[in-house]
Amino acid sequence: MGRPDPERICSSIVTRQKLTLRMQNRSLTRLANTSPKKWEILWSALCLHFACSNPCRNHRRLRVAPTMEEGITDHVC
Repeated sequence: MGRPDPERICSSIVTRQKLTLRMQNRSLTRLANTSPKKWEILWSALCLHFACSNPCRNHRRLRVAPTMEEGITDHVC
């Protein structure tokens, strides 16, 4: 979205996001024991992942959760 700087475009960010998604949602891995029986269950799991993964988890660079950095909350969700 917007106008990204072509010199700073890198595929490693996307690759890391995909790995994090697969590791946190085991039904997306090829060797998972279970898989969601309905599309709605998988969709709910993906929505939950994207809603909570970035704003609620501590980030290495920030050393706190982004919601804490912005002053939205004073504790990790």
